[in-house]
Amino acid sequence: MKSPGKSHRKGIDIIQLLQLFPHETAAQNWFEGILWPTGPICPHCGSAKFALRKNAKPQPYRCRECRRDFSVRYGTIMQDSRLPLQKWALACYLVCTNLKGVSSMKLHRDLGITQKTAWFMMHRIREAFPASEEAFAGPVEVDETYIGGKRKNMSKSRRRQQYGRGTVGKTTVIGAKDRASNKIAAAKITLADKETLHGFVKTVSASDAKVYTDEAKAYDGIERDHGQVNHSAGEYVRGRAHTNGVESFWALLKRGYRGTFHNFSAKHLNRYVQEFAGRHNDRNSDTIDMMTHLAAGMVGRHLSYRKLIHE
Repeated sequence: MKSPGKSHRKGIDIIQLLQLFPHETAAQNWFEGILWPTGPICPHCGSAKFALRKNAKPQPYRCRECRRDFSVRYGTIMQDSRLPLQKWALACYLVCTNLKGVSSMKLHRDLGITQKTAWFMMHRIREAFPASEEAFAGPVEVDETYIGGKRKNMSKSRRRQQYGRGTVGKTTVIGAKDRASNKIAAAKITLADKETLHGFVKTVSASDAKVYTDEAKAYDGIERDHGQVNHSAGEYVRGRAHTNGVESFWALLKRGYRGTFHNFSAKHLNRYVQEFAGRHNDRNSDTIDMMTHLAAGMVGRHLSYRKLIHE
């Protein structure tokens, strides 16, 4: 009998996960194998000449050229973190295998760390998901969605601040799905006007790509072969013209919003969007490959707590 879901993927069960990372040394070796496939490289000067410092856990290597100490954490999102590498590896597993995301409360309980540390850890991991930079060959579906709580669930004081209907008080996210590669590009935007939507379409799609959108007037005149469906008239498919693919991504994002996180602040929304898009784009890979890609994406990224809370 055929297995449910993406049965062609090779997963990792809990027993295998414990065998992969039974201790801190195993996790360190895993990260070093990904980030330094040919051996330790000094992040300060790029030299491959190093000395191993005995009993020096934070920075076990010393460069023979520049005489500076370093570890596999340096120059990654794990820099300045005191959390064991074993916990970083386990967090990568949890993020990659939970389609609707992992809340900081669950990470706090599963890894035995504080909720505040788990929240900061998750935002740093989201930095490792690469934004899609390729121009989609198409056909490309483009659509917007709106993220925010329901007015009826707000307090009376906040409800009084919300004037208008529908999308008032919510944050706009625009997304595109390439039907050929099944990849997603998405980002938070401040205004769904003609200039913003046209600019997004030009960025994510090739000049000769076929683009499908809904009937929003802001899409009129885009410099692409353009097809539309009229949602307001109850039309959702007309031949090959539809946006059902990107709308299914919105459905997953909103299930994560309602069921896992319960709230995305507008301040950090773009990181959540990049996490869901990055996980979607790598979902055909085996679990260990997804974890490897996420670990490789940590290089060159850095997010301090001060920047996170004050940005």
